[in-house]
Amino acid sequence: MSNTEADARLSGYKESLKSRAEKLVKNEFPQRIMALEDLILTKAFVLNPAISVECPVNIPIPRVVPQKNQEPKKDKVQEPIKDNVGKKRKMDNGGEFVEATLNDMSLVSGSKVLLLPNGTSPCNKTVSEMIAAIKPKIVELVEAANLLKMWVTFLIPRIEDGNNFGVSVQEDTLGEIRQVESDGCSYLDAISSYHLNRGKVITKIAKYPHVEDFRQTIIELDEKQALSIRLIAVELKNHYAVLHDIITKNWDKIKKPRNANHDTMY
Repeated sequence: MSNTEADARLSGYKESLKSRAEKLVKNEFPQRIMALEDLILTKAFVLNPAISVECPVNIPIPRVVPQKNQEPKKDKVQEPIKDNVGKKRKMDNGGEFVEATLNDMSLVSGSKVLLLPNGTSPCNKTVSEMIAAIKPKIVELVEAANLLKMWVTFLIPRIEDGNNFGVSVQEDTLGEIRQVESDGCSYLDAISSYHLNRGKVITKIAKYPHVEDFRQTIIELDEKQALSIRLIAVELKNHYAVLHDIITKNWDKIKKPRNANHDTMY
């Protein structure tokens, strides 16, 4: 490919990008704002304290079988009971826990988990549906911010002395676009962190099934994530609205940052 052909393709790419960016701001941004407004008003995203997002972890609590104490023989002197400090809990042949004595409770290592008796521990269905609805819209925002960032960058003129007010408007707009792009990526990180943290607590429940605090932690995590997803939807709508407002108000300065008749004024 010759240099002339490469320059022609690069010029065509820039013009195509500018055209798509202008169409995105003028036509698609208002539609996306209304779509997010409708999503926020749906039943899943209107969080009512009376509506619970609790989901069973599907890990049963093992039944504790008390250990029968043998009575000492009368013809022998009963020896004093020794402390069994650090003794681990054992399981009988039936797979059920044997009750430990008070001295056995000094160290508890947890039960070995090879498989869960009732199958897998599922994700929270309500939260998963909310994530499935909001995640594509987060990706759309990140892609739109990336497109606008390149659009404004291509519109910045060469560096010259004076008449740089329009360039400062472009730089401020570019900074706002970059912040929106960064926020969108952080929303995706928050979703993956939720699943990671929830999975860690599930493993704790499987290992220590009798500890209620771990089970309550799952409920709190699910409720927090449901609230966070709704707030993300509101923030997405706000980001679109702010970008649309800033760009449309400063459309002329962004498109033509320098006045062509500036030099003739002196």
